[in-house]
Amino acid sequence: MKVTGIETIVIDNIPPYRGGRQWLFIKLLTDEGLIGLGERPTGHAADLRSQIQLLETMCEEFVVGQSPFDVEKLWQRIYGPRHAYRHPRLYATPAISAIEMALWDLVGKATGQPIYNLLGGQYHDQLRAYAYMPAEGIWENPEKAGEVAAKLVEEGNTACKIDPFMPLFPLPRDIPLKDLKHAARIFRAIRDAVGDELEIGIGTHGQFSTSGAIRAAKVLEEFHPFWFEEPVPPENVDEMARVARQTSIPIATGERLVTKYEFAQILNKQAAGIIQLDVGQCGGILESKKIAGMAEAHFAMIAPHMYVGPIAAAAAVHVDTSSPNFLIQEYNGDSLHNDIFVDPIRFHQGFITPPTAPGLGLELNEEMVAKHRADK
Repeated sequence: MKVTGIETIVIDNIPPYRGGRQWLFIKLLTDEGLIGLGERPTGHAADLRSQIQLLETMCEEFVVGQSPFDVEKLWQRIYGPRHAYRHPRLYATPAISAIEMALWDLVGKATGQPIYNLLGGQYHDQLRAYAYMPAEGIWENPEKAGEVAAKLVEEGNTACKIDPFMPLFPLPRDIPLKDLKHAARIFRAIRDAVGDELEIGIGTHGQFSTSGAIRAAKVLEEFHPFWFEEPVPPENVDEMARVARQTSIPIATGERLVTKYEFAQILNKQAAGIIQLDVGQCGGILESKKIAGMAEAHFAMIAPHMYVGPIAAAAAVHVDTSSPNFLIQEYNGDSLHNDIFVDPIRFHQGFITPPTAPGLGLELNEEMVAKHRADK
C-alpha cells in the first residue's frame, strides 16, 4: 500500500467553539482505497491557508509514494532532512502530528486493529476524564464555583480544571495577596459544596513569576489541588523545577512543548510530575508514546492536553489506552464532536471508553461534514 495524496477539510465549529472556531482535518489517500484521518489543531487561528499549504507541501515531498507502515522513517524524514527543519517547534509539529496520526489510522485499518493494539495493547478498559470549569462569573462570585462543582459531580465527573486568576494577561506577573486569597475563596466554595468528591486542577497558562508561583502555591496548598499547571512560562525549565521543589502541589506542564527532546528536559530536571503532552501538537501518536515511556521511567504520569477537535482527541485516547502511567484525560467535547462521526468516541459519567474499530476507530459522517464544511 502506498500513499497517493492528501485532502484537507476545514470544518466550521459551533459555539462554544471547543477545540477552536474551525477544525482542520486531513485525509491521506492510498492506492488500495483506504483513507487515513488526521487533524492539525488550530486553536483560534483566523486563517488556515498557510497551515494547509504546509500540510500539502510536507505530504507531497515526503509521504506520497511511501508506505504508511513506515511511520518512524517518515516522521524522521519530515522532522530532520535539512537544517531548517531540525527544530520546527509549534509552527510545524502540529502538521507533522496530523500526518503521523493519519498514517497510524491507515496502518490500523490495514491490519484490522485499533491503534492501541499496535502500541502494546489495551492497558486501560476505561479512561478517567476531567472537565473544564468555565471561569465566567466565578471570579466575581466565588460561590458560583460551588454550584458548578456540584453539577459536575452530579454528571459523574471526578475532576475538573479551573483558571482561578483573572485576567489571564499580562504574564508573567506577581499577583497581589488579596487576589490570591480571593482565588482561595473559589477553592473553598468548591470544597464546601462537594468535599473531596472532585479533584481541582489549577490552570494558569504560565501567569506567574517564580516567586509569585511559590507564593500562590502556599496559599492554595490547604485545598490539595490536583496539580498546578504551568506555574511559570514553560520555556524556563529550571525555574519551573524551582517551583516544584518548594510546593507539595504536583506540577503539570506540556501542552506547549514538542517532541521527546523538550520533554526530556522537564523530566531530567524534575520540573513536573504530570506530563500534559498534546498528541496533536507534540509530534503525533508514536512521539507521544515515546514521551509517555520516558515519563514512566521517571515515575511521572501523563494527563494529555485536549483543546483540539475530535480526530486529534481520538488519537490521544489510543495513547492513553496503551500507557500504564495514564492519569487522566482532558475532555472538551460537545455535540459536533459526536455528530461529525458515524460512531464517535464514547464519553459517559466522567469516563471515556476506548474504541474497538480499526485505526482511530472513526468514520466521518459525510452528511455532517458537508453541512459544516467551510471550504466547500
